[in-house]
Amino acid sequence: MKKLFEKEPIWFAVAWIVIYVLTFSAADGLSETIGVPKLLTVCVGLLLSAVLLGFIGKNGLKEYFGLRAVQGDWKSFLYFVPLLIISSASSWSGLALTQPLHLAALAVAAMCLVGLLEELIFRGLLFRAMCRDSVKVAILVSSLTFGVGHIVNLLMGAPLLATLLQLVYASAVGFCYTAIVYVGGSIWPCVISHAVVNSLSVFAPESSVTMDIVTAVAQTVLGIGYGAYILHRGKKEAQQ
Repeated sequence: MKKLFEKEPIWFAVAWIVIYVLTFSAADGLSETIGVPKLLTVCVGLLLSAVLLGFIGKNGLKEYFGLRAVQGDWKSFLYFVPLLIISSASSWSGLALTQPLHLAALAVAAMCLVGLLEELIFRGLLFRAMCRDSVKVAILVSSLTFGVGHIVNLLMGAPLLATLLQLVYASAVGFCYTAIVYVGGSIWPCVISHAVVNSLSVFAPESSVTMDIVTAVAQTVLGIGYGAYILHRGKKEAQQ
């Protein structure tokens, strides 16, 4: 694993994307088959997280992948208020417990692991690998692959319109997350935000098409606007 990372960091990232998508999709399906949704997904998530974090720690790559505190004044990040608004999006239509508590707990655990792994893979492995050639391309690819990757939700029965909207706003939020990592040097705000978004979705009741569109537009505007602001401030501060 170390040799592949050192020689072909981009392919190392791609390999992790493939492993993540395939194993989580399979675990979700098998969990449904045995009648305990997300049970195997949590197990797979814990295993992959342990392997990836172990690899990062063993090779002294924590700071390189942003597993550290935010660098810089929080004021320059607007105290992450726009990120907090984005993080709350799944609750805009209200919250409700629509399944037994133990199943909801499993779902929340799975969603938190998804947040951790996707940030480590897309904002860690893929972004850092591509930064070696071009930061601009790295930001674009990290954002778009993160958004487009949600198309797999169609395979799990998600509605077409909701999935298409998700591709758009997830790309915008991915851009925002990437900007935070690039300028702030820390992946933790993104991990926490991602985990909160996912966890709140577990308790989100079914919403109208109109509300889905409004939420998607708001997240897209906030994601792109906040990400652009952070990159602008980062560039301005670097020139001073």
